[in-house]
Amino acid sequence: MFKKALDAKSQQRLSGADRKKLKRSIRLRFPAASDADVDVLLPPKAEITIFKYPNRILVYGLEGDCPMFFDCDGRGSEIFPTVYALWKVPNLLPAFMLKGGEVSRFMLGGADLMFPGIQIPAEGFPSFSAGEPWAVKVPGNPAPIAVGTTTMSSAEALKAGLRGKALKISHYYRDTLWELAENCYVPNAGFFEDAVFEDPALISGGQASDSCEDHLLVGQTNAINDEFMGDNSAADGAPSILDSSSAEEPIVTKEANEQITTAMAELQVKDDTSGIESNVDDQPLLSVEDVDTLLDKCLLQALHTTVKDKDLPIPGSILWSGHILPCRPSGISLDIKKSSHKKLSKWLQSKSAGGLISVKEDKHKKEVMVLSVNRKHVDYTSFKPEKKKVEKNEQPGKNIADEGQLQKLLDVVEIYKPTTHVNPIFAAVGADTGKLYSSSEAYEIVFGYIEKEKLVKQADKSMVVLDATLCDALFKGAIKKGSMYPTEIHKKDIGQSFVNRMQANHLVIRGEHSAVRKGALKPLQILTERRQGNKKVTKLSGLESFLIDPETLASELQKKFACSTTVSELPGKKGLEVLVQGGVIDDLARHLVEQYGVQKRYIEVLDKTRK
Repeated sequence: MFKKALDAKSQQRLSGADRKKLKRSIRLRFPAASDADVDVLLPPKAEITIFKYPNRILVYGLEGDCPMFFDCDGRGSEIFPTVYALWKVPNLLPAFMLKGGEVSRFMLGGADLMFPGIQIPAEGFPSFSAGEPWAVKVPGNPAPIAVGTTTMSSAEALKAGLRGKALKISHYYRDTLWELAENCYVPNAGFFEDAVFEDPALISGGQASDSCEDHLLVGQTNAINDEFMGDNSAADGAPSILDSSSAEEPIVTKEANEQITTAMAELQVKDDTSGIESNVDDQPLLSVEDVDTLLDKCLLQALHTTVKDKDLPIPGSILWSGHILPCRPSGISLDIKKSSHKKLSKWLQSKSAGGLISVKEDKHKKEVMVLSVNRKHVDYTSFKPEKKKVEKNEQPGKNIADEGQLQKLLDVVEIYKPTTHVNPIFAAVGADTGKLYSSSEAYEIVFGYIEKEKLVKQADKSMVVLDATLCDALFKGAIKKGSMYPTEIHKKDIGQSFVNRMQANHLVIRGEHSAVRKGALKPLQILTERRQGNKKVTKLSGLESFLIDPETLASELQKKFACSTTVSELPGKKGLEVLVQGGVIDDLARHLVEQYGVQKRYIEVLDKTRK
């Protein structure tokens, strides 16, 4: 977005009303930001300048300082912080951690962030939705280097095997937006012109204790050497350079060093003991044998409950973070380094040698891939998976205060209806073609057909051979005339291709009420415009799709905003429209999100009063 230099179309100071509106938009966009954080980024007494560019991008900066925020669409719904803002408030956005500083060279060259370049934490892959703003960091450096938008959700990423684009980068260190500051600077010495590495100050701070101990040992060694050299010179009859007073100094230094060394050793023992006691309080200490047993148990639990044949082949890191770690007992951490295998690849290879699974090492990604599971293995058949008990809430009043709050809980589910293209697949597995199915249920049906007809390619388990029925279901009518139909397809592409051939519907659930409608869910529309007398009015439509009563909402808004509200029919369309006096576009959107559970991606905002 800021790879090439752009000249601002106009530049002006923000008024007091626009400053307040900007702060409201920032709080709505970044819920983790406190009022103190916003004041740090936009000080109350500082002048804020807005730069307008030809491509509708707005940049907000401190006058005489650096840019702090930029708006991609100019409507206030796609506001992002700059790296300067993230350097002042690093926790403003969640961040992906790169696998190393070398990966940052691609980021600073203008490339988007790909999933193979992300370091997966030990606690598992983070949860996120598509279209969320995220930052990018380098290991060992707390300062973010880029900011962008997620291209898919974490669930979709895991289904895709963590392949493809993770983050569409909007702004990065050393782009033209970074150069817009009057005094460009870097947060620490880890930032170079073409790459970013760990902060040397953090490394030196972590090694300070080691260097202190080294100096003590060197001082003690020098004292012993000086004393030894003094004895040798006296024995040889050579004149001694040191007098009696100076000869005692090495001995005093030696005794002092011994006392310091002893005190540090005692302190180290006390620290280690306190750490062990805290660990004992938090969780039980496991031996190497216990860790090995727990690893095997979690693997078998995952193979029985979450790992399906349609998910194979699967990278070892995804198997570990998405399937094995969630199966560990609560309150107990699982670390592969504390086992006898030390590495995940060696452990998986040992399971492959035992015949439970089959693995193959991917030399390009330097990772072990799990190809198949032997579900007839003795360990698999003899293991009884644990069923997690759903804890019933004894005090429902803590979660849901009253029935009114229950009515404000919203859930939107995408469901699909079989069409003439896929009806033969449903009929072959005995499924009802008149029902509505979720995407996961549709996946199970098509993979059930593949398993029934034994269409998995024996030479490559990740590929599926297309017979006439499956080929027609996926490609009939979609291939241009004269083109050849494919004979095989990758497993990861079958599910989505199958769902795309079904009719899309959506199920909206609010409390005890639900409704099924064809097509994708249309978002709510909030519009602000000027009427006679230069007065602002805000219109809200599309409430029926979300099972919201316009009359009830109008009554709530009248009390909340202390203004008049009316409900009228949409001209030329079906449905009702709520009209609110005043420019309350941001407050109205926040009310729908907080009180009615409407996600931000289902709200369209248009402010026609902006010049």
